[in-house]
Formats: sequence, structure tokens, C-alpha cells
Amino acid sequence: MKMNVLKGIFATAIVAVIGFTTANAQEKVNIKESQIKWVGEKLTGSHDGTIDLKSGYFLMEGGELVGGEFIVDMTTINVTDLEGDSKSDLEGHLNSDDFFGVSNHKTAKFVINTAAKKGNTYGVSGTLTIKGKSNPIAFDLDMANGKANTTLKIDRTKYDIKYGSGSFFDNLGDKTIYDEFTLMVNLNY
Repeated sequence: MKMNVLKGIFATAIVAVIGFTTANAQEKVNIKESQIKWVGEKLTGSHDGTIDLKSGYFLMEGGELVGGEFIVDMTTINVTDLEGDSKSDLEGHLNSDDFFGVSNHKTAKFVINTAAKKGNTYGVSGTLTIKGKSNPIAFDLDMANGKANTTLKIDRTKYDIKYGSGSFFDNLGDKTIYDEFTLMVNLNY
């Protein structure tokens, strides 16, 4: 009986040590030093701007990326290619229910589910939530020296953003807005 108790204590101690040495570490993203740029295209041109990260971290194990979570502040949608009333009008439209419905959906979220290393690049797959709709997404993420960068395309129609989409509406002509928008993400951690 005494031997079984000692074996149990010894096994528990080994599990605790192993758990301690392989514990995941959170690398918080410096939101002030990070930037997300966006580009939305339409048949007759494009618009671009920025949006702010509210919070985020990479989950690291043994110096390798294994997960993470990022919250985007949708109230910070900024149009950078227009000025004056045109800028205000487009920002208002992007915030409206036609697009991101910011009054009801103040944040978007991305969770890294898996990451596979290939050099300084990781193949990342995760779940992106916009307007309360969640979909899987995969892309390459370059990570080195406290910086992480990627460019990815998002199909807005998967998040119930169908305004001006030629996939859902006929006879839009030159008012057609492409379904995909591009994000250029530069993170410092």
C-alpha cells in the first residue's frame, strides 16, 4: 500500500514537471505597433483603409507557434483613399448593416486552431468570425524577430455581406463589388 502511494506521488510529480516544461507561453501582440490594412475592389476601382486590432496574442510552445487569438475593433474602420464627405459616406456605409453591421457587431475575431512550420513561415488554419458568422480560413504567416506578416483574401459573402455582390444580384453593371477583400496584416509581438 505504501509503495502504491509513493508510486502515485512520483508519477504525479513527473507529470507536473513535464507539464511545466512544455507549458504554452502567450506572446502578446503590441497593438500600437501593429497594423491591418484593407483593400476592397469593385468593377470600376478600389478603396483602401485601415482597421485597428483591439487585442491579440500568439500561443507558443518551445518557441513554435501553436495557437492564438485576435480581436479586431470594427468601430475603427478607416477609409484612407478618400477625404471629406466621400470618406465619411463610405465609412458610414461600411459600418451599416449592408456591410459589417458595426452597431451590433463591434468586434471580429480570429482564432488559430493549427499551425505547421515551414522555415520562417507557418501554414495557419483557424476560425474567423465576422458579423457573428464563423468560417474556417487558412493562409501562410511569416514570423521572425518579433514580427508576423500575412496578406490574405476574405470572401465577405460567407459572413452575410452581400451588398453589391454579382454572386447574389443581377444587372449590377459597373456597381458590382467583388466578393473578396484583401487584408495586409503586420503584427509586432
